[in-house]
Amino acid sequence: MPATPTPRLAHMGLFTRDMTPMLDFYTGPMGLTITDEGTYGDPPSRIVFMSNDPHEHHQFVLVQPGEVAPDEDKFIAQQISFLVDTLEDLQTLYARITDAGQEVGRAITHGNAWSFYFHDIDGNRIECYTHTPWYVPQPHAHNMDLMQPADEVRAQTEAHCRAMEGFMMAEDWRAKISAKMAARG
Repeated sequence: MPATPTPRLAHMGLFTRDMTPMLDFYTGPMGLTITDEGTYGDPPSRIVFMSNDPHEHHQFVLVQPGEVAPDEDKFIAQQISFLVDTLEDLQTLYARITDAGQEVGRAITHGNAWSFYFHDIDGNRIECYTHTPWYVPQPHAHNMDLMQPADEVRAQTEAHCRAMEGFMMAEDWRAKISAKMAARG
């Protein structure tokens, strides 16, 4: 039996009603660098990824929903994300979570990561993930089966990523974003 994975808190996403002042704050006084941005969903939600570490595509995420209920007086965490070391660790954790009776909503590759999502006992959205050696522009989601052997998951993900516009090796993306972070001073 594989060793027990030790998930580490890695990044967090917050919802925002007004992206511009939030970005000004997090890229200004907080010093984060925008690493990617785009839209997803219907109606489209705007998502912005930020980091201060070129080894982490994002440490912090802001999401402005395309539609907000008029009676909402506060926002909650968009998700809480836990990082594990390897794809095999992620598969072991996936099995532990499902064996404990938690329903996994989806398992996907973001190109730069393999992830699965579920809700904890209180309904908080949890992501567990590990890095891949590839990069594709974000946001990106492609369904996958974590129950397949790890080598098959790797081969399918690599083929999918290489077919995407903007594909590059993660180490090349890190060098590019390192230069962007250094230019900020």
